[in-house]
Amino acid sequence: MKIDPFYLIVDSAAWIERLVPLGVRLVQLRVKDMNEDGLRVEIRKAKALCARHDCQLIINDHWRLAIEEGCDFIHLGQEDLKTASLPEIRAAGVRLGLSTHDDAELETAVAAEPHYVALGPVYPTILKKMKWPPQGLERIRAWKERVAPLPLVAIGGLNPERLDGVFAAGADSAAVVTDITLNSDPEARTREWIEKTYQWR
Repeated sequence: MKIDPFYLIVDSAAWIERLVPLGVRLVQLRVKDMNEDGLRVEIRKAKALCARHDCQLIINDHWRLAIEEGCDFIHLGQEDLKTASLPEIRAAGVRLGLSTHDDAELETAVAAEPHYVALGPVYPTILKKMKWPPQGLERIRAWKERVAPLPLVAIGGLNPERLDGVFAAGADSAAVVTDITLNSDPEARTREWIEKTYQWR
Protein backbone atom coordinates (compact mmCIF):
# COMPACT_ATOMS: atom_id res chain seq x y z
CA MET A 1 0.00 0.00 0.00
CA LYS A 2 0.98 3.63 -0.48
CA ILE A 3 1.17 5.86 2.57
CA ASP A 4 1.23 9.65 2.53
CA PRO A 5 4.69 11.07 3.33
CA PHE A 6 3.24 13.54 5.86
CA TYR A 7 1.87 11.67 8.88
CA LEU A 8 0.33 14.03 11.43
CA ILE A 9 -0.35 12.77 14.98
CA VAL A 10 -2.68 14.73 17.27
CA ASP A 11 -4.52 14.12 20.54
CA SER A 12 -7.98 15.53 19.79
CA ALA A 13 -10.63 16.03 17.16
CA ALA A 14 -10.18 19.76 17.77
CA TRP A 15 -6.66 19.56 16.32
CA ILE A 16 -8.02 17.61 13.34
CA GLU A 17 -10.66 20.29 12.77
CA ARG A 18 -7.96 22.93 12.89
CA LEU A 19 -5.26 21.34 10.73
CA VAL A 20 -6.72 18.73 8.37
CA PRO A 21 -8.55 21.31 6.20
CA LEU A 22 -5.14 22.79 5.33
CA GLY A 23 -4.44 19.75 3.14
CA VAL A 24 -3.40 16.98 5.55
CA ARG A 25 -4.00 13.56 3.94
CA LEU A 26 -3.06 11.28 6.85
CA VAL A 27 -3.69 11.81 10.56
CA GLN A 28 -3.52 9.64 13.65
CA LEU A 29 -5.81 10.33 16.58
CA ARG A 30 -3.84 9.42 19.69
CA VAL A 31 -5.90 10.08 22.80
CA LYS A 32 -4.66 9.07 26.24
CA ASP A 33 -6.51 9.09 29.57
CA MET A 34 -10.10 9.48 28.41
CA ASN A 35 -13.14 7.37 29.24
CA GLU A 36 -14.82 5.26 26.58
CA ASP A 37 -17.75 7.61 26.01
CA GLY A 38 -15.41 10.54 25.52
CA LEU A 39 -13.22 8.52 23.18
CA ARG A 40 -16.20 7.49 21.11
CA VAL A 41 -17.23 11.13 20.68
CA GLU A 42 -13.67 12.09 19.65
CA ILE A 43 -13.45 9.22 17.15
CA ARG A 44 -16.82 10.09 15.59
CA LYS A 45 -15.87 13.76 15.24
CA ALA A 46 -12.47 12.88 13.79
CA LYS A 47 -13.97 10.38 11.36
CA ALA A 48 -16.53 12.87 10.06
CA LEU A 49 -13.92 15.60 9.64
CA CYS A 50 -11.50 13.31 7.81
CA ALA A 51 -14.23 12.03 5.50
CA ARG A 52 -15.12 15.62 4.62
CA HIS A 53 -11.53 16.48 3.73
CA ASP A 54 -10.44 13.22 2.06
CA CYS A 55 -7.97 12.44 4.84
CA GLN A 56 -7.01 8.96 6.05
CA LEU A 57 -7.75 8.57 9.78
CA ILE A 58 -5.73 6.19 11.93
CA ILE A 59 -6.89 5.41 15.47
CA ASN A 60 -4.14 4.79 18.03
CA ASP A 61 -4.47 1.89 20.51
CA HIS A 62 -8.26 1.71 20.83
CA TRP A 63 -8.79 -1.07 18.30
CA ARG A 64 -12.14 -2.33 19.62
CA LEU A 65 -13.65 1.14 19.53
CA ALA A 66 -12.18 1.71 16.07
CA ILE A 67 -13.88 -1.44 14.81
CA GLU A 68 -17.19 -0.56 16.47
CA GLU A 69 -17.10 2.93 14.97
CA GLY A 70 -16.33 1.66 11.48
CA CYS A 71 -12.80 3.04 11.23
CA ASP A 72 -10.53 1.44 8.67
CA PHE A 73 -7.04 1.92 10.15
CA ILE A 74 -5.48 1.46 13.59
CA HIS A 75 -2.00 1.86 15.02
CA LEU A 76 -0.72 -0.25 17.89
CA GLY A 77 2.34 -0.04 20.08
CA GLN A 78 4.04 -3.26 21.13
CA GLU A 79 2.24 -3.43 24.49
CA ASP A 80 -1.14 -2.98 22.84
CA LEU A 81 -0.27 -5.58 20.21
CA LYS A 82 0.13 -8.18 22.97
CA THR A 83 -3.49 -7.75 24.07
CA ALA A 84 -5.13 -7.03 20.71
CA SER A 85 -6.94 -9.70 18.72
CA LEU A 86 -5.38 -9.79 15.28
CA PRO A 87 -8.07 -12.19 13.98
CA GLU A 88 -10.80 -9.73 15.01
CA ILE A 89 -8.91 -6.82 13.45
CA ARG A 90 -8.43 -8.73 10.19
CA ALA A 91 -12.02 -9.99 10.15
CA ALA A 92 -13.20 -6.38 10.40
CA GLY A 93 -11.04 -5.45 7.41
CA VAL A 94 -9.12 -2.89 9.46
CA ARG A 95 -5.62 -2.01 8.34
CA LEU A 96 -2.83 -2.08 10.90
CA GLY A 97 0.29 -0.04 11.62
CA LEU A 98 2.81 -1.06 14.30
CA SER A 99 5.51 0.72 16.30
CA THR A 100 9.03 -0.72 16.56
CA HIS A 101 12.14 0.38 18.45
CA ASP A 102 14.54 -2.58 18.29
CA ASP A 103 15.22 -5.87 16.48
CA ALA A 104 12.96 -7.98 18.69
CA GLU A 105 10.06 -5.58 18.21
CA LEU A 106 10.63 -5.54 14.46
CA GLU A 107 10.40 -9.34 14.33
CA THR A 108 7.19 -9.25 16.36
CA ALA A 109 5.75 -6.55 14.12
CA VAL A 110 6.56 -8.24 10.81
CA ALA A 111 5.08 -11.51 12.08
CA ALA A 112 1.79 -9.68 12.66
CA GLU A 113 1.65 -8.80 8.93
CA PRO A 114 0.92 -5.07 9.31
CA HIS A 115 0.27 -2.58 6.54
CA TYR A 116 3.18 -0.40 7.67
CA VAL A 117 5.94 -0.39 10.29
CA ALA A 118 7.01 2.68 12.26
CA LEU A 119 10.55 3.18 13.58
CA GLY A 120 11.50 5.61 16.31
CA PRO A 121 12.78 7.71 17.75
CA VAL A 122 14.93 8.78 14.80
CA TYR A 123 16.17 11.86 16.65
CA PRO A 124 15.88 12.92 20.31
CA THR A 125 12.23 13.59 21.12
CA ILE A 126 10.44 15.53 23.84
CA LEU A 127 7.11 13.76 23.31
CA LYS A 128 7.73 11.03 25.87
CA LYS A 129 10.58 9.39 27.74
CA MET A 130 12.17 6.65 25.66
CA LYS A 131 14.30 3.76 26.85
CA TRP A 132 15.79 3.60 23.36
CA PRO A 133 18.45 6.03 22.13
CA PRO A 134 17.89 7.94 18.89
CA GLN A 135 17.98 5.47 16.00
CA GLY A 136 19.57 7.71 13.38
CA LEU A 137 19.35 7.60 9.60
CA GLU A 138 21.38 4.40 9.21
CA ARG A 139 18.75 2.49 11.18
CA ILE A 140 16.09 3.77 8.78
CA ARG A 141 18.12 2.38 5.90
CA ALA A 142 18.56 -1.00 7.58
CA TRP A 143 14.89 -1.21 8.68
CA LYS A 144 13.67 -0.37 5.17
CA GLU A 145 15.69 -3.23 3.71
CA ARG A 146 14.13 -5.60 6.24
CA VAL A 147 10.49 -4.50 5.94
CA ALA A 148 10.26 -3.79 2.20
CA PRO A 149 7.86 -3.77 0.42
CA LEU A 150 5.98 -2.58 3.54
CA PRO A 151 5.99 1.20 3.98
CA LEU A 152 8.30 2.49 6.72
CA VAL A 153 7.22 5.43 8.89
CA ALA A 154 9.94 7.44 10.66
CA ILE A 155 9.03 9.17 13.92
CA GLY A 156 10.78 11.13 16.66
CA GLY A 157 12.36 14.56 16.61
CA LEU A 158 11.48 15.27 13.00
CA ASN A 159 11.14 18.73 11.48
CA PRO A 160 11.09 20.06 7.91
CA GLU A 161 14.87 20.56 7.92
CA ARG A 162 15.46 16.85 8.64
CA LEU A 163 13.07 15.43 6.05
CA ASP A 164 15.47 15.24 3.10
CA GLY A 165 17.77 12.97 5.08
CA VAL A 166 14.92 10.83 6.42
CA PHE A 167 13.44 10.17 2.96
CA ALA A 168 16.87 9.69 1.37
CA ALA A 169 17.53 6.98 3.95
CA GLY A 170 14.44 5.08 2.82
CA ALA A 171 11.49 6.24 4.92
CA ASP A 172 8.16 6.34 3.09
CA SER A 173 6.48 8.66 5.59
CA ALA A 174 7.52 11.06 8.35
CA ALA A 175 5.38 11.29 11.49
CA VAL A 176 5.18 14.48 13.53
CA VAL A 177 3.63 15.56 16.80
CA THR A 178 5.30 18.33 18.79
CA ASP A 179 7.04 20.13 15.91
CA ILE A 180 3.54 21.18 14.89
CA THR A 181 1.42 21.11 18.06
CA LEU A 182 3.97 23.04 20.15
CA ASN A 183 4.79 25.50 17.37
CA SER A 184 3.77 29.12 17.91
CA ASP A 185 1.89 28.94 14.59
CA PRO A 186 0.71 25.32 14.06
CA GLU A 187 -1.16 26.21 10.85
CA ALA A 188 1.90 27.76 9.22
CA ARG A 189 4.08 24.84 10.34
CA THR A 190 1.55 22.36 8.93
CA ARG A 191 1.65 24.16 5.58
CA GLU A 192 5.44 24.00 5.69
CA TRP A 193 5.31 20.22 6.23
CA ILE A 194 2.81 19.79 3.40
CA GLU A 195 4.96 21.82 1.03
CA LYS A 196 8.14 20.01 2.07
CA THR A 197 6.68 16.50 1.70
CA TYR A 198 4.75 17.19 -1.50
CA GLN A 199 7.60 15.96 -3.70
CA TRP A 200 7.38 12.48 -2.13
CA ARG A 201 3.63 12.08 -2.71
